[in-house]
Amino acid sequence: MSPDPALVDVAVGLFDVARRGDVDALEAAFEAGVPIELVDAGGNSYLMLAAYHGHRDAVSAMVARGADVDRLNQMGQSPLAGAVFKGHDAVVRVLVDAGANADLGRPSAREMDASVGGDGSRLKR
Repeated sequence: MSPDPALVDVAVGLFDVARRGDVDALEAAFEAGVPIELVDAGGNSYLMLAAYHGHRDAVSAMVARGADVDRLNQMGQSPLAGAVFKGHDAVVRVLVDAGANADLGRPSAREMDASVGGDGSRLKR
């Protein structure tokens, strides 16, 4: 069975929505049946894109829906490492509180934190 073409269009457009952090649009799409774990051509999940762009509320909403906080993209990067790299401390806190693994990926969030002068304290639960 092929997916509904309208749902496919929504799912593809949702990557930009995640980059913008539009919580209402994300929630509506997930309610309509868009799987929360879809990834783009680079393996970036909706959660990865929202985390990298610093959208705490969008990240929180996806975590509450069960999004995989440790899903790596094709480059081996985690949402947590992306948020650390970009300095989005509020997103880092949401991901750490949700159990994100600071030692996962290349570079890991812990390695990224050290490379930007962090002391690791923001990666502690």
